[in-house]
Amino acid sequence: MQHLAIYDMDKTITAEATWTRFLVHAARMRTPWRLALMPLVGVAGLGYLLKLVDRGRLKQLSHRVLLGQTLTEADLAGVAEEFAATEVDKGVLRGARERIAADRAAGYWLVMATASHGYYAAAIGRLLGFDDVIATQAKRDGQGRILSLIEGENCYGPVKLRMIESWMKAAGVSRQDMHVRAYSDHVSDAPLLEWADEPFAVNAHGPLRALAQARGWPQLDWR
Repeated sequence: MQHLAIYDMDKTITAEATWTRFLVHAARMRTPWRLALMPLVGVAGLGYLLKLVDRGRLKQLSHRVLLGQTLTEADLAGVAEEFAATEVDKGVLRGARERIAADRAAGYWLVMATASHGYYAAAIGRLLGFDDVIATQAKRDGQGRILSLIEGENCYGPVKLRMIESWMKAAGVSRQDMHVRAYSDHVSDAPLLEWADEPFAVNAHGPLRALAQARGWPQLDWR
């Protein structure tokens, strides 16, 4: 029997959500004038709250506004690595570090599964010692440049579980041969938590706290 520990990232491992902070960091490093366009990101966010755009569309719009339509892999890698280093140094919760270390010592295969874009989440995962990262991916053009569009689906909610199952299939891992722990702060990860052998509600917001109480799932506070 193999052992797998799956961690959400934003507000589970990190103290705060990372996407907007990454965009601001990248814009400041590359094209500071784009920070003047932040109100457009706010308008897009309002559209999401009003259910006029979904999370995937919001992600694409905010990327387009603050990062531009295309970036080379080298340009994006530089700002992603710097952001990841700062986040791991200052933004990761102590309880998360301790649990990651404990799962690693217990022989768990460590996987981060996050709706954040892989172009910076992978760097955070690598610095924290994760074995793999499952994340939202960006499309590329014919020259290999990274676009503001999402490749496939946003790694969120039921999609996250489907992406995990696809990753397991590609890795040649059978679910029946795997004991799975899963950690998340948000009720959108209910499909993943229901699927896991050991689900943990971590730093949970209200809806997930209520679900965890109803299901009898352990609740952890790493803040």
